[in-house]
Amino acid sequence: MKRGFYVIMAAQFFSSLADNALLLAAIALLRDLEAPAWMTPMLKLFFVFSYVALAAFVGAFADSFPKARVMFITNLIKIGGCLMMFLGAHPLLSYAVVGFGAAAYSPAKYGIVTELLPPEKLVAANGWIEGLTVTSIIFGFLIGGILIDKNVSSWLLALDMPMIETGINLPAEAAIAVIVWLYVLAAAINLLIADTGARYAKQHSHPWKLMVGFVHCCSVLWRDKLGQISLSVTTLFWGAGATLQFIILKWAETVLGMELARAAILQAVVAVGITIGAVYAAATVTLKKAMSVLPVGIAMGLIVAGAAFYTPAIAPAGGLRLGALNASYFLLIACAILMLIGMLAGYFVVPMNALLQHRGYVLLSAGHSIAVQNFNENLSILAMLCLYAVLIWMDLDLQTVMLMFGLFVAASMMLVLLRHQFNQRQFDSVALIGETTH
Repeated sequence: MKRGFYVIMAAQFFSSLADNALLLAAIALLRDLEAPAWMTPMLKLFFVFSYVALAAFVGAFADSFPKARVMFITNLIKIGGCLMMFLGAHPLLSYAVVGFGAAAYSPAKYGIVTELLPPEKLVAANGWIEGLTVTSIIFGFLIGGILIDKNVSSWLLALDMPMIETGINLPAEAAIAVIVWLYVLAAAINLLIADTGARYAKQHSHPWKLMVGFVHCCSVLWRDKLGQISLSVTTLFWGAGATLQFIILKWAETVLGMELARAAILQAVVAVGITIGAVYAAATVTLKKAMSVLPVGIAMGLIVAGAAFYTPAIAPAGGLRLGALNASYFLLIACAILMLIGMLAGYFVVPMNALLQHRGYVLLSAGHSIAVQNFNENLSILAMLCLYAVLIWMDLDLQTVMLMFGLFVAASMMLVLLRHQFNQRQFDSVALIGETTH
């Protein structure tokens, strides 16, 4: 890999680290404010709303300037969202501003990779991206969990600055004050990223023309025999993944009796699994063989559905209230299940993501293709989180939610696999992989 790639990865790592730590801090802030339970999944919904609402514009924005500059500006927007929480803005609104920055950041982050590297290195590059992103998720949740811990937050709140009234009064606000500095570090690293020299045709500035152009870009990718399959998979994956985050937190509370700060450990377990799967995919799956991983997605959905039955109802009586040995055994099995789910997810999403980036770059441009990808993936997140929030509002039991969720993922992946097989019978679309001209 070129040296500039590693600088990009460092910037991405710290920005993602802050994003994930902030999610836990924002959940804790809602609890400090005694917000209703259904509002918790709404945090992620407000975060990703900008990805959908701004999809027609962020691709053009990313292609209008050197992408390192775009990444710097968008990290400043994230910092602004954090500061809003200190000024009394509602956590949902403040987190939406952070999502605004993330939505504009994403096309630049992925687009600069396609500008910097040749197609044959995109699977390996995505292994790096997913591996580091997931590592940042692991440490982000751990840092977030540590910062909202009662002992740590009490120590942070005890810190005082002479002659200055910080306005930080709640434990979650103290955690957010630390997280702001992670965004500052990410912004500083953005300044070290060299210009790739890639330039695109002058972008439209009229909103209507941008929307018309975006609709055309969506149509191009969905009509492409490879683009439609990879876009379907990544769209499903990110919608399911965002919902699974909250399901795991609920599972940890219901099945394992864990508080929010400790439940972050289970998020980290899934993230470790994704890292292992992503690294293995990067080492063993070439771009030409990307479609071979589709059955893995079906298996992942079935395991999630099966995990629904691993509850206190069939666990040793009393669950974690038993002796230390039985409690550790129960927790170990739960971690193994989550690790396996993560490994399967990482293994099948990395080749699909690389294939989608390649086809998008060939058919459109770096910024526009990532904007289309973000639009579809985050529309899926919005839909699935809304559905999950409704199920929580209806007070549906967790076992039923997990079973429905897992079977939906498995059935959807089966339909995608059947669609790919239908496409192949009509035309050898896999032969298009490796094409480098628009």
